[in-house]
Amino acid sequence: MSNKESKKIIKKQNIANEKPVSLKEEVESSYIDYAMSVIVSRALPDVRDGLKPVHRRILYAMHKMGLTHDKGYRKSAAIVGETLGKFHPHGDASVYDSLVRMAQDFSLRYPMIKGQGNFGSIDGDSAAAYRYTEAKLTKIAGEMLKDIEEETVDFSSNYDGTIEEPKVLPGLLPSLLVNGSTGIAVGMATKILSHNLGEICDLILLLINKPEADINDLFEVFQGPDFPTGGIIFNIDKMKETYASGKGPIVVRAKTEIVEKEKDKHRIVVNELPYMTNKAKLLTKIAKLIKDKDKRFEDIKDVRDESDKQGVRVVFDLKKQAFPQKVLNNLFKATNLQKTFHVNIVALKDGIQPKVFTLKELVEEYIKHRKNVIRRKTEYNLLKTKQRIHILKGLVIAIDYIDDIIKLIKNSEDKASAEKKLIKAYNLSETQAKAILNIRLHRLANLEQKKIRDELAEKQKISKDLQDILDKPERILDIIKEQTNYLKEEYSIKRRTQVVQSGIQRFNQEDLIPDNPTIVIHTKTGYIKRVSPQNFRSQARGGKGIKAIHLKDEDQISHILSTTTHTRLLFFTSQGRVFQLKTYELPQSTRIARGKALVNFLEIEPDEKISAILPVTDLEKYNYLVMATKFGKIKKVPVKDFKKVRRAGLIAISLKKKDKLGWVKPTSGKDEVILVSNKGKAIRFKETELRSMGRSAQGVKGMKLKSGVIISMDIIPSDKGENFKLLVVSENGYGKMTQINKYRVQSRAGVGIKASDVTKKTGDLVGARIIEDNKGDLLLVSRKGQIIRVSLKSVSTIGRSTQGVKLMRFKEKNDQLTSFNVMSE
Repeated sequence: MSNKESKKIIKKQNIANEKPVSLKEEVESSYIDYAMSVIVSRALPDVRDGLKPVHRRILYAMHKMGLTHDKGYRKSAAIVGETLGKFHPHGDASVYDSLVRMAQDFSLRYPMIKGQGNFGSIDGDSAAAYRYTEAKLTKIAGEMLKDIEEETVDFSSNYDGTIEEPKVLPGLLPSLLVNGSTGIAVGMATKILSHNLGEICDLILLLINKPEADINDLFEVFQGPDFPTGGIIFNIDKMKETYASGKGPIVVRAKTEIVEKEKDKHRIVVNELPYMTNKAKLLTKIAKLIKDKDKRFEDIKDVRDESDKQGVRVVFDLKKQAFPQKVLNNLFKATNLQKTFHVNIVALKDGIQPKVFTLKELVEEYIKHRKNVIRRKTEYNLLKTKQRIHILKGLVIAIDYIDDIIKLIKNSEDKASAEKKLIKAYNLSETQAKAILNIRLHRLANLEQKKIRDELAEKQKISKDLQDILDKPERILDIIKEQTNYLKEEYSIKRRTQVVQSGIQRFNQEDLIPDNPTIVIHTKTGYIKRVSPQNFRSQARGGKGIKAIHLKDEDQISHILSTTTHTRLLFFTSQGRVFQLKTYELPQSTRIARGKALVNFLEIEPDEKISAILPVTDLEKYNYLVMATKFGKIKKVPVKDFKKVRRAGLIAISLKKKDKLGWVKPTSGKDEVILVSNKGKAIRFKETELRSMGRSAQGVKGMKLKSGVIISMDIIPSDKGENFKLLVVSENGYGKMTQINKYRVQSRAGVGIKASDVTKKTGDLVGARIIEDNKGDLLLVSRKGQIIRVSLKSVSTIGRSTQGVKLMRFKEKNDQLTSFNVMSE
């Protein structure tokens, strides 16, 4: 039969064996197989060790090559070849690109590989070819592979069945949580951001101790992403939603500062970029916008990249009279100086099932994996220990019957015969018999015999402990805690990314106003303004100062505050109500201008006066507001009651007729309060003597006044010891400081002790203030509108029963001091 005829017969047989297949079903089946292959074998990380197959294989290959952190480097080409040849039969570019990324400190928060040579840059420069670079594992990468030889994880055959590779690494380091992962699969993608190891360790410990913890509990120890390139994250409430659901947006901005070069000339300096921002491309885009005369950037005069090995530094020089905050906000809006990361926490559960994880579930999966690793390690060590105990027991038998055993061996024909006789005569196992036959003669010495018995006792003790670990799950959790504390102590580094509470999705008036220092001046008749601190230069103590404001009729300055333009101000009125404004909403005026009436800004009644003003910057860290009146009443209200102040105001305190609210201060709940009267008396008592009250309560007696009124209430923080002084100022321009330990702690509602020697020369006291150190300046204001700025260092520290020193002299005979404030340096 010819070949031609044979082929025809075979063809007919094949046709007869063929079965019709649905094209739709075949395509669906093939596509699903392809999709799962991409998902499992390439694109998504395993939730247990946080690695994709290529990264796991690179680390394991380097481990087998002995490239630990304490050894020398090897060419990257050798590592790529080892990985390709034994574990990862794909292109060399895929392996080398992954190796490079694991070595970049601007890509990973905790790099797994230490590179030597050109491994790329934040400007998008590629790494040198693998024949030029060298690499080895970092110390922290060693924690990923720790105990892998102790059967802690499952292995499977490599692609050609010649050797085995791990399905997952033991992963003491929670890599997925600290380094994150990015990948695009078929029909799904993952975007997991990097985090701070110290915070992740705290999360692990929290969930071990409190498994029922919710997202709010987690955010007690966890702040959010911590990028290797730093930056600023906004809107913590939105971030909570993201981590509670496993997906959502996180907004990141560059870290910037506005620097004043000279008068009316500013520059914007960028010190940190959002994660994965290509600096070179960013600057190219900005340069093009400026070149195209985009109106948003017409005030940018020059752009320079001054980055070096110390870090990123991009400088924008602005034209004269430019509004720097406005330019900066336009840069955020139009460029990658602000980026939104759409988090999607997708990983493989048990190495096969794609799943969206919440933050809590990620930590729980890590704990579950580590429990399994520790259990398997314990089982492995227990088995090895029992095997050693078995041999040692055989050796002890040999020592006990050494003469008989030697005689038995001498009378045996060969080793095999001796082995059989030993097994039969002393009921030994084959392993024990071989160990006896292999024992060296020097082990029969008395000292060596003792070592064998001691080793047996020690191994039995270890065996008992290992079995106890397996029998008690709580002991495995204790080991995880111990290892977590070790990770935190050994590798935890300071957070680089700052987290800001408020959101930034809309650019409002506040975004266009720089947060600069300012002085707020408020008068008795209700006029208010803000001025620059530069208007008041520092002078020597005892000077006359300068005119601060043009006052009419019998008006005088009642409040002077040192704050910033973005600070929220709480205004407390004579009728016990509270209002709020942002400082920048107040009119900015010249030094001697009168300002504007406060009724233009607040809905206060005609006969209602402002009696206290509280600048609010970090009120969240306090628990209470303490209020005091001029007749000695005092009360404590929870801070949360003032978080939302309506435009029409809120009731803050109920006041008796003729009494007046004078002072409001934030406290922790464990501080001390000091009240001072105009007649030179002061009382110091613990805040715990005040119970928390509602906003409408009148309060309780704080100080018993035999004469005069209260002129000051201040707080002594409980966490800073006695390193404070009390500054008192009198109406005739005298003042002094006294160590706070000179004022003993008393019970509330007493008459107090002497704080100053009030005489006709000094006049009554007009104010008092707790001073932590002598840094900063004192602003003193007179009834006629004179103001002087003197250094706190020039104010003498003397005893309680003294008059003080001259701080200010007056231009007019009938002028007196009315108020003062302290400015920080």
